[in-house]
Amino acid sequence: MQAARIIRRSVRLFGLLALIAAPAAAVTVTGLYSVEVPVASSQPADLEQGYADGLSQVFVRVSGTRDVLGNEGVKALLDDAESLLQSYQFLRSDKDQHRLRMSFGAVGVNRALASVDAPVWGANRPLTLAWIAVEENGRRTLVHADGEDSSGNGQWRQIFENAAVDRGLPVSLPPADYGQDRELLSDIWGQFTSSVRSASEELEHDLMSLVRVRRSGSQWRAGWVFDGMGLDSTEQSVTADTKEELAARVVGRWAEMFADRYAVAGSDVGESPQVDIVVHGVTDLKDYASVNGVLKNLSPVLEAGATQARENQLKLRVVFSGEMEQLKQYIALDPRLVPLSDAEVSRMPSDDTVDSGEEGAEGPVQQAPEGGFALAEDSAENASSPANPLFVYQPLLVDEEESEQAFESLYQVLHYRWQPASIVDSENGE
Repeated sequence: MQAARIIRRSVRLFGLLALIAAPAAAVTVTGLYSVEVPVASSQPADLEQGYADGLSQVFVRVSGTRDVLGNEGVKALLDDAESLLQSYQFLRSDKDQHRLRMSFGAVGVNRALASVDAPVWGANRPLTLAWIAVEENGRRTLVHADGEDSSGNGQWRQIFENAAVDRGLPVSLPPADYGQDRELLSDIWGQFTSSVRSASEELEHDLMSLVRVRRSGSQWRAGWVFDGMGLDSTEQSVTADTKEELAARVVGRWAEMFADRYAVAGSDVGESPQVDIVVHGVTDLKDYASVNGVLKNLSPVLEAGATQARENQLKLRVVFSGEMEQLKQYIALDPRLVPLSDAEVSRMPSDDTVDSGEEGAEGPVQQAPEGGFALAEDSAENASSPANPLFVYQPLLVDEEESEQAFESLYQVLHYRWQPASIVDSENGE
């Protein structure tokens, strides 16, 4: 029975990262504070407008609602968006379609939202499995995660992918082979959750949504029901003039629903941020004491204490000052703590090998030094897709009992491998 429920390796989070058979389907949005926007040129005025446009998108992602842009004080924050910028990259295009790629400081953004009494929704978010049936030109098809076909699946997949990236919402689609099941397609259209639930048992998700899309007069209409996480199962719907607007409204409603449930009130965002750090390879009390000592002695760390220890893993809650990137830089000074890539974390616990084929964005990304910013230029021709290394999902690797608590955490979990031999090798000159 258990063998029959092996996770299908072809499931993709909108093509961004393959999921593994983790204890729970919750994921971390690792690019929540990174964004890419069009800009007219690299002139200071255009860059300032780009900073503001990018920060406004990040505000929407992190608060969970577009209403945040109407809060009193937000305009002043956007006018000073450069102060929250950590790195950026100008992507030049010969077709005058230049883009600006940016990363904002997570702590700074969260505090900025709190200052205008806006909610703050963390990077750990539930995974929605979307069963989307589209009726177009007299034919019904299933929007799936794989490839393109003549039915228009590729276009709808891209449209919903863009909407999910814009809102920082983890959404997955079923593999292509489910598209051949006409009975299943009929159940999705009829919103028979019990029938579709059986088909979903092999696919990672926290909840599923059955969506039917069709023309309604001169507009597009999408109606959906949820199944899972104790959500209301009655149908909800939106209409829009275009496909893109429809997907944006659907995903936007989903994001707002989760933000209402998990976002922290601005008044509850503390001055000293805290993050969970999981250290793999901690095998005994000596390792435990060493790891704890290393973190406590770092300058930005105010407090550090273990919250869980199991199966060679030590989980610590760290209270720190400054930005998350500064904390990472201090941790990097000790070679015994080796940061794990998103690819490595995504394959845990079944595979600890490094995915050497994963590459970052083309061209240099300029880190923002204190007191000023440098500008890097690169080509935008192959770097304008939302499905880029700035925005990926990784499994959260928590059990079901921890999921609810993890969803309320503001910052992504950091993963490291403990390698005490690194110090010995260094001392021996090897």
